[in-house]
Amino acid sequence: MKRNKLVIVGVGHVGSYVLADAMKLGLFAEIAVIDIDKDVAYGEALDQEHATALTYMSNTTVHAGDYSECANADVIICAAGPSMIKSDEDAMPDRAQLAVVNSEVIREVMTGITNYTKDAIIILITNPLDTMVYIAENEFDYTKGRIFGTGTMLDSARLRKIIATNYDIDPKSVTGYMMGEHGHTAFPVLSRLSVQGFGEKELDLVFQGKEPLSRDGLKKQVVKAAFDVLNGKGWTNAGVAQAAVTLAKAVMLDERSVYPVSTSLHGQYGYDGDVALSIPCIIGRNGVEKQLEITLDSQELEWLHQSAEYIKETMKVAKTGRNHNSKI
Repeated sequence: MKRNKLVIVGVGHVGSYVLADAMKLGLFAEIAVIDIDKDVAYGEALDQEHATALTYMSNTTVHAGDYSECANADVIICAAGPSMIKSDEDAMPDRAQLAVVNSEVIREVMTGITNYTKDAIIILITNPLDTMVYIAENEFDYTKGRIFGTGTMLDSARLRKIIATNYDIDPKSVTGYMMGEHGHTAFPVLSRLSVQGFGEKELDLVFQGKEPLSRDGLKKQVVKAAFDVLNGKGWTNAGVAQAAVTLAKAVMLDERSVYPVSTSLHGQYGYDGDVALSIPCIIGRNGVEKQLEITLDSQELEWLHQSAEYIKETMKVAKTGRNHNSKI
């Protein structure tokens, strides 16, 4: 009998949070965890296994394993590799260094996974995310649409929270999202921002916030929000873990929810197989069911191209390309 199964690759700060959130979701009958440190994988699984005896927890089977666990997995969430490097608020983490290290991590992980499956949905969290998505999607002949990254889901949540706090409203009443890179060149699509139909030019009049709505200001605030977390505790994990689990739920329940996730572009905005970044996508049982190319205004389009060029620079460092031969 087939049971809903999740595999989590990498159970550090982020992966352990993914595991905790997934355990509470009540959607997976079985969760397997894989980590280069087998003791950590064993300990995390055992800790969560003990928790299944508590009142409000589902009796999910949780255990540590190796890549053979992927053979019958429905969803694989990859949080392997080091996360962002702590830095000064005004400085950017050394993404080049991160790209060199994690590109090899992703190639190793994808080699492990593809030895056993090309059907499971793979959700990537590993940074620099868009470059990692590009490598996974384009170097391993994986089934189209079944690999994507959490993308700007978290950036978008931060955007909605910042707007909601400014106007003293529930962030779930704000419809809006970021596009582009998951990182400091992400940009808000404010031409499509809405609070129950009230758009960008009406919000200040209707809700009277503490400060006027500013495109550049909001773009900077969202990036700063990430670094406030990073420089406060040394890493970010709660928000991105919840984003990954939300996507896993959309897959398992075939929700066909629309989220801004990172995928390789195929003709959208003039890019065709040469970059991965976040645009709105329909997420269902087959992963990315459809990429949605929304019309952007001139400033947003300029931001998108800046973001794409920035990602391409990171891709060069990671030596991406369909003909890359990984030595693992």
